[in-house]
Parts: sequence; structure tokens; C-alpha cells
Amino acid sequence: MVLKGAKIFLIETKGFVKKDIEIRNGKIVNIQDNIRGYEAIDVYGQYITPGLVDAHSHIGILEECIGEEGADGNEMSDPIVPHLRGIDAINPRDPAFEEVLKGGVTTAACGPGSANVLGGQFVVIKLCGKVVDDMVIRPCAAVKCAFGENPKRCYGSKGRAPTTRMNIAAMLRQTFHEAADYKKRKEAAGGDVLKRPAYNAKFESLIDVLNGKVPLKAHAHRTDDIATAIRIAKEFNIKMTLDHCTEGHLIKETIKKSGFSAIIGPSFGARSKVELSNKTFDTPRELITAGIKTAITADHPVLPQFSLMMWAALAVKAGLSEYEALKAVTMNPAEILEIDHITGRLKKGLDADVVVWDRNPFDIQAQVLKVYINGVIAYRK
Repeated sequence: MVLKGAKIFLIETKGFVKKDIEIRNGKIVNIQDNIRGYEAIDVYGQYITPGLVDAHSHIGILEECIGEEGADGNEMSDPIVPHLRGIDAINPRDPAFEEVLKGGVTTAACGPGSANVLGGQFVVIKLCGKVVDDMVIRPCAAVKCAFGENPKRCYGSKGRAPTTRMNIAAMLRQTFHEAADYKKRKEAAGGDVLKRPAYNAKFESLIDVLNGKVPLKAHAHRTDDIATAIRIAKEFNIKMTLDHCTEGHLIKETIKKSGFSAIIGPSFGARSKVELSNKTFDTPRELITAGIKTAITADHPVLPQFSLMMWAALAVKAGLSEYEALKAVTMNPAEILEIDHITGRLKKGLDADVVVWDRNPFDIQAQVLKVYINGVIAYRK
């Protein structure tokens, strides 16, 4: 199959350029001028982007329409639950999956919310399928942790810890120290089952974090919470992403020095709590200009997953270039999630996750005409 005559978004050209794309066996096999193919599809004058990628979502976990019955995003019986797996809560029949392709979003990292100090594991999925196991491309992409108002409110209102930012940090440190000790005792025991520590699901889930294979996904809005997240990650020499990072533009030098990436959003809507008082669409531009790898998120269902391109467009309105804005919803989140060898750009050898738009996708009236996931049509207008 060859898509012919569209304006294609390529990283190499830093924007849209007229090219043909050849797709075969679910992969992009060629991008060049005037490809001759046995199945040519005329998309002349239309725009093609990679499938959009959201690095922070709760789609299928905090379901639409059904209220408490579909609210599986936070296990609020215990503030330390890193062993919970997002994959075990995702319902592909959530109505949001019916809409998401209309917005050109084909991949997302999905996992628990921010009620807990350690909330569980994020899984990366393609956003089309009947059974979540068939949609997975990275089973454990991150372990969620949270700072600030949310853990304080969720447990403080019950008269339980943590009720302060100090205790959020202390509980994280305690858990990581205990997990590191568990890891050392397990390694020292080797193959001797009798010497191994008793199985602990919480600590097992943190071994890959301590080994640097899986990052922490840190919910942090305020500058002090961002700084605390960085401080703790450095103490334990672990990888981390700064999610939401609402006030990141106020301490961009600190974030740049840390080497951590930022996932910004949701930047639209009312400032519903104190932590959001400095929310602005300027943040992506400020961080990207400072040299920080930055992605934009809708944080579904806070903002609907299908609207991701709209928030990239509003970042452009705030001064970010179209090239950098499209990277922030394609290549950058793919790199942050370590799936850029699979998806996130239009490149030979990657999965054919391709979106055809009727006009420049930054136009508020732009509509998605077709979506291909793994080279198979997943949506057609």
C-alpha cells in the first residue's frame, strides 16, 4: 500500500513535505517521491502525521459514563501500592476508545492516578483492540508516585498518613530503602531458596526501578514538589519523568540540570486547586527552549484523550513552533516511554501508525480522515 501525494511530517525536514509513504506488513518500508505501488491510495493535498502518543493517560482505567463502577484509577486503602498493574484495570470497551482515534491518538501510557505516594505501574498500549493483552507494547513503562495536594487530601481526610509533604517524601525514602535491602538479600541468597527473603510484591515491583530499567513517573505540580522529586530520585540513582510539571517553567534551570524529561499538562481549564495557580500554555515553550525533552499530555479523563492535538495547538498559540509542538505529541513522548524504536515518527522500519488529516492538524477545524495502526485501518471518517 502506498499513500500518495500528501504533505508528510518528517523530523528530518523539520516540518511537512510532499512525499509518498509505502506500508507493508504493518511497517513503514519507504518514504520518498513518487513511489510506485500495487495499491496506491490518493491522499493528495492532505496532511499525514505519525499516530499521536500520550505519555500520561488513564484511558480505560477511569472510565467514562458509568461513575464509581468504572473508577479503578486509585486503590485508596494503602498509600504504598507500587505492585498494582495498570493493565489489570484497563477496559477496552470504555467509550473513550471509540473517540480517541478521531483525534489521531494511537498510543498511550496508561496507569493509576495520583492519590497514592506510590500508586502502581503504567503500561503502554496501542489504542485499538478488544483485549488489552493484545494492545500492549511495553508491559511496565513506569511506576507512579505522587507529591503534593493529592496524597495529602486523600489520606489526610481519613486521618491517615501522609498528611504533609514531609511524610510523602519520608514514606518514599522508607520504601526505597526497604526495597533496596530486599533486593540485596535476594541477590545474596542466589539460588538458595531457604536464604531468600519472603516474597514481597511491593519490593519486587521496585527492583527494576532501583536497577534503572523502569523510571518513576512523578506527579508533581509545584516547584517545591518538583524539587523534592528530583532530590529523591538522585538519592537513589533512579530514572524519573516529571509529570504535569505545572510550575516547571519557574525552575527550568533546575530541571535541565537534573536531566529528567517533562510531561506537561493538562494545561487547559480552570485552576481547580492551589497547585495549578501558575498553569500556563507557556510551559512547553519555556522547557523546550531550555533544552528539556518535553511531551504534552491531555491527562485523560481530565481532558479527553482525543483532544491531544488541540493542546499542542494552544502551545503553538503561546509561542511554540509547530515543529516542536508536533514532536511533543509524537517523537518526544515515544522517546520518554522508550518506544521510539516502535512508533512516534514516520520512519522506515517503524510501525505504520499513520494519521491522515484533511488539513494542517493545527487548524481547529482539522479532521482526521483515516488512522492506520500497525498498517491496518483502525478508523475511517
